[in-house]
Amino acid sequence: MFTKNLVTVLLCAAAATAETPIACNLKALTPAERARQSALSRKLSAATLEKREVASGLSFRLSLAEITLAELGEWIDDERKCCPFLDFQISVECEGGAVQLSLTGRAGVKEFLLSDFAKVGAGK
Repeated sequence: MFTKNLVTVLLCAAAATAETPIACNLKALTPAERARQSALSRKLSAATLEKREVASGLSFRLSLAEITLAELGEWIDDERKCCPFLDFQISVECEGGAVQLSLTGRAGVKEFLLSDFAKVGAGK
C-alpha cells in the first residue's frame, strides 16, 4: 500500500512540474478576447522602435506614443493565457523614455519567438 501511494504522489508531482508545450493554445481566449489581442498585437508592432535577439528570446524597445502601459499590460495578460511558457519583463525608462519588453523562456522558446514575431517591427 505504501509503495502504491508513493508512486501516486511521485506521478502527481511530476505532472505538476511538467512543462507546457511551446505552442500557442488558441482555445485559451474567447473570440472577443482573441479579437482584442489581435488589435493590441498590431499596436505593439506599430510601437516597436527596435527588436533584438537576447540569449533566450527577444527584446523590444517600444514607443509609448503608440501603445500605453495599460494596453501593454493587457496584451501580456492575454498572451500569458495562450502562451504560458513565456517569461515577460518590462523596463520603463525615466523621463518619458521608451519601454523595453523582453519575451524569453526555456530552450526552444527563442526559435518560436523568432518565427512568431518575425514581422513585428520589420518596417522600422
